[in-house]
Amino acid sequence: MDDRPEATDAETEAVETSSDAPTAYERDFYLWCLQQAELLRLRRFAQADLPNIVEELESMGRSLRSSLRSSYRLVIAHLLKWEYQPAMRSASWEITILRERSHIEDIEEDNPSLRAEASSFVESAYGRARKEAQTETKLPLSAFPAECPYTLDQLRDPDWLPA
Repeated sequence: MDDRPEATDAETEAVETSSDAPTAYERDFYLWCLQQAELLRLRRFAQADLPNIVEELESMGRSLRSSLRSSYRLVIAHLLKWEYQPAMRSASWEITILRERSHIEDIEEDNPSLRAEASSFVESAYGRARKEAQTETKLPLSAFPAECPYTLDQLRDPDWLPA
């Protein structure tokens, strides 16, 4: 089943006269996306707004990377809080851990090349996660390990929590 919305007459006409594509890009991004997809589907590359298409594709990739790194940061911060401040454990922390692990699983399942970069995401996210845990727990930063104490398998495991 095709989930793409059918193009309206105005959209079809706009594709036919897409010499104003950069203006459409600035004026109505959704319509621009439909137009550009149709032009590419029709292999009318000369009429497509290639510079903006390239920019949007690169932006989508950066957004996915950022989203995955953010999910790892949230999981790590909450695991640190869970481990180093057990008296304050809450369902909210556990729900955040579960939600972000699901998000990690979804992104990595759909984007295996990002899964291959997970170690670097964890490494870059750990400092911020550590600082967030320190700020929320009011423990000294030195209470938390300088390096991430969790393996990728632990970070991804929907059932694992520190003792």
